[in-house]
Amino acid sequence: MFANSRRNGPLIVLLLALLLIGGCFKQTRPGEEFSKADIPSAFDVTITAAKDGQFEYNDAPLTSVDLKDALRYRKDQSQPLSTVLLQRGEKQRVTDSYIATIARLSHELGFRAFIKDKEGISEIRTSTAPTPAK
Repeated sequence: MFANSRRNGPLIVLLLALLLIGGCFKQTRPGEEFSKADIPSAFDVTITAAKDGQFEYNDAPLTSVDLKDALRYRKDQSQPLSTVLLQRGEKQRVTDSYIATIARLSHELGFRAFIKDKEGISEIRTSTAPTPAK
């Protein structure tokens, strides 16, 4: 099989290099893959990014604290709150601060958060940092 290893040596090195490079450009981490089937066809709550770091929910501009209270009230009233969609406003694009706020709320209140952007709808995944040992 490797009788002519001098000639096959560069080929094997090239194949290993291609595998290594291919692994570096993978877009998702292990365990983070999800299919389009995981994205619901309808959402329980739709929130729009408004100006000055506020959110529009039920046609009312809310700060992040007010939004948390409104979502908590919705949950207390036994209304569905399992999926929330964050989308771009008429004059405001979705920035990292909006995404961070929704991610924090989804973790605290226990719902799945999604974002609608130019590429489509994707899920906002959260993870908790390990607590330092004392």
